[in-house]
Amino acid sequence: MDLTQILPALGGTAWTLIFFVIALSVIVAIHEYGHYIVGRWSGIHAEVFSLGFGPVIFARTDKHGTVWQIAALPFGGYVKFLGDANAASVGSDGTVSEADMRRTMTGAPLWARAATVAAGPIFNFILAIAIFAGYLMWQGADKTPLTYGAAPELPAIYQSELQRGDEIIAIGGIPMNDNDASTGTLDDIPVSPTVDYDIRRDGVDMTVQGPFPILPLVSGIAPRSAADDAGVRIGDFILAADGEPIIAFRDLVAAKDAAGEKPLELTVLRGDETLTLSMAARAVDLPLPEGGFEQRFLIGINGGIFFEAERDSVGLWTALKSGTQQLWWRITTSLSGLWHLMTGAISSCNLSGPVGIAQTSGSMAQQGAGSFVLFIGILSAAVGLLNLFPIPVLDGGHLVFHAYEAVARRKPSEFALRVLMSGGLAIIATLMIFALLNDLILCP
Repeated sequence: MDLTQILPALGGTAWTLIFFVIALSVIVAIHEYGHYIVGRWSGIHAEVFSLGFGPVIFARTDKHGTVWQIAALPFGGYVKFLGDANAASVGSDGTVSEADMRRTMTGAPLWARAATVAAGPIFNFILAIAIFAGYLMWQGADKTPLTYGAAPELPAIYQSELQRGDEIIAIGGIPMNDNDASTGTLDDIPVSPTVDYDIRRDGVDMTVQGPFPILPLVSGIAPRSAADDAGVRIGDFILAADGEPIIAFRDLVAAKDAAGEKPLELTVLRGDETLTLSMAARAVDLPLPEGGFEQRFLIGINGGIFFEAERDSVGLWTALKSGTQQLWWRITTSLSGLWHLMTGAISSCNLSGPVGIAQTSGSMAQQGAGSFVLFIGILSAAVGLLNLFPIPVLDGGHLVFHAYEAVARRKPSEFALRVLMSGGLAIIATLMIFALLNDLILCP
């Protein structure tokens, strides 16, 4: 489904908000369902499962006696267990009989309470893995050897004798081993509108002419980047930068580097329309493979080999393994980023609040349904990790209380819980205010 066709009609702010609510609702629903279902399995009764806060729009009661409801303010949700004093499951309302205490969060065994609390973040991680794995299975993996598939219509300067099904042995004399068609292996090819492709067609080896492999064709756009704000779209072809013709993607990179922080004027071909878009590179902190971060000035345009390679299907086990690895990479990178942010090694602008997340939701939706779903997986991983932080009010804080109970053989006092929960609320509120200031004032 091409979301780019319907988004402009909805209006910028409207569709940004709509897709933010969709992404948040999916993630919250999965998180709270984790609490609900593990609580039910553990013998803890859920009175209310609410998606949203405030006035109830829709509600029904299931056979287990749980009220499932949708509320008017769709910015979160909660599960209220039997006897809870509030939606955070802190304290008892004092209305439960001794006979029913086992069915409450207060009276259930420690293992049941800990499992119920931990289930929310765990379900967020499961959702992330499922999305990452499903995306890989839907997209598939490039065939080995690299095989030419579909290609977009290119400007007349680029000529191609390549045909669908051609197995690519080398490009410009650079061997293509194990699908290694990346900008790193192709950097030594001299820039030219056409280069030699050594191919195997119907079992016969031959050399044909084709376009330079890494063209100035937009294959991805970083959300909230200069290119995103300027209106660049996936599939745009960059014809010139500051009036100088662009033949290869590396020419665009060179033009960006030469411009520095000054605005760069791009001539863009979009279908039959030629546009002029202006943008200035912005400082971005990028994670390094060996750890840490590197600051670079980028406009937010991603390139790649110009054609779509033919793909093979990916098995479930391989996809799940890849999805788990991607989740782990995102968790470790996020923790590293948080540490570098706290120590001042990277800019505080790397911390986004609700406005920034909403803008990213809209941007990813504009890039297509696949990109938007992938973003939901990324955001779900972030929400799961955030909820495990040992801050009272969050699930991680509750788990710390349960760990204390396991060691001390007694629950924290009501007074200590009230003080710690108030402190946790203050920390969360401070972070939210700071992130909101980042979004609106400090790093708009």
